[in-house]
Amino acid sequence: MKEESADSGASSDQNPPPKVPLSSSSPPTHTQNENPLAVSSSEAPNDKTLWQKLLPVVACGAGLFSDGEKVIGSVITVLAIQYGPLWSTSTAKSYLSAIAFAGTVVGQLLFGTGSYYKGDAVGMFNVLTVWRFFVGIGIGGEYPAGSVAAAESSGELRKGTRNMWFILFTNSMIDWGFVMGAFVPWLVAAACHNTNLEVIWRTSLGIGVVFPLSLFVLRFFLKEPEEFQKHSMKHARTPYRLVFRFYGWRLFVVSSIWFLYDFSAYSFSIYSSTILANIFDGDSAPLTTVFGWNTVINLFYIPGTMLGAPVSDLLGPKRALAVGVLLQGVVGFVMAGCYPYLARPEVVGGFAVVFGIFQSLGELGPGNNIGVLAAKTCATGVRGQYYGVAAAVGKLGAFVGTYVFPYIVKAGGGSEVLSAQYPFYVSSAGCVLSAVLCWVWVPRVEQDMIRDEDERFRGFLEENGYDTGQLGLRKDGAAVLVEEGK
Repeated sequence: MKEESADSGASSDQNPPPKVPLSSSSPPTHTQNENPLAVSSSEAPNDKTLWQKLLPVVACGAGLFSDGEKVIGSVITVLAIQYGPLWSTSTAKSYLSAIAFAGTVVGQLLFGTGSYYKGDAVGMFNVLTVWRFFVGIGIGGEYPAGSVAAAESSGELRKGTRNMWFILFTNSMIDWGFVMGAFVPWLVAAACHNTNLEVIWRTSLGIGVVFPLSLFVLRFFLKEPEEFQKHSMKHARTPYRLVFRFYGWRLFVVSSIWFLYDFSAYSFSIYSSTILANIFDGDSAPLTTVFGWNTVINLFYIPGTMLGAPVSDLLGPKRALAVGVLLQGVVGFVMAGCYPYLARPEVVGGFAVVFGIFQSLGELGPGNNIGVLAAKTCATGVRGQYYGVAAAVGKLGAFVGTYVFPYIVKAGGGSEVLSAQYPFYVSSAGCVLSAVLCWVWVPRVEQDMIRDEDERFRGFLEENGYDTGQLGLRKDGAAVLVEEGK
């Protein structure tokens, strides 16, 4: 793989697949079905405005806002107050917040493959749980379908800014969704003066429909990215054995990093609970106080993702992820070691600042860049499935974390300090492991990575007897050859 000027870090894969020359003097061999006179999208003139180039990235990537806008957490808070023991003894209490994880994994796997092919109170709790599962499927579908299309569309943007724009309309959308998921219920609760609980939670859920519907309309005006039109396997037999040989180890590493990141996220929430417990009494505080401080806590993500977006282009996604997650692990170890002092109410301000730095480093590193790596370290023909598997493994990590960490907390026995420290020691160790995996085995991601990976993969398929003339979208039975302006 070519050297990347923006990322001069460690070597790429330790067991790389056969290399295919990328220089213009020795291009990879093509079959007779390809037009040697076709103009590549990177060489052809492009008179589109910035907004015309950016619109597909916005429309495809911003749907992940709905993954971050987890209003359901605030809704559960309201339901617990409104229904009291009826809610606390219901089976839905155990599943409502987590069922979207299962739906998300189903959606990621389903759309990862399909993205390249076209009564009573207790009864109400159960219905909410069922619909949360379907919401999860929709959110899961956004990862491989929306994010992959956003990554391919970012290739039309100016070099040196492509990763930034992709991040701003994928991971940054998730983080702003976290903020709005707490702010919208605060706004509704303030308008209702902390009364009319039914109105508060129903309205909060209903407002969440507006943003996805607006994107739904906008996407009708989009066309498939050029790289997809040229290299899609929609009408071809996917050679899974060759795909696994070429990308199997890389997919395992990227998926493992995503798993560790989401797995660790559970323990990170423990410290936010400690901060809030030192500020107000959760049992007696009004809803506006609870939702207001939740909004402040979620704002800790924003500096990391917004300021870290251009860092991905400056350092390269590989180095940005490795450095960010390593620093996060170091700060995590320090916070765990100093927890007996940081947890005191009189130093809650300093604790909040350190925790904010910790959260920002997580977004600057894996939060921003794991999606870039999953979307750009494979060829277009298998990108949807590759990204979908990596994202599903990540969500599986979050699901596993919600069940494993309670046992880690119990390992602290009756000590409140040890019960808070143990999960953070485990998570911080996971951060260090993620940094090592990324630095040693993840390849450098340069600005033209999507195009270069398509050429490498096409050459590998041809070397192994696969007819690459099958690749690309078809019209009237013939493969579409994309030329600029045609």
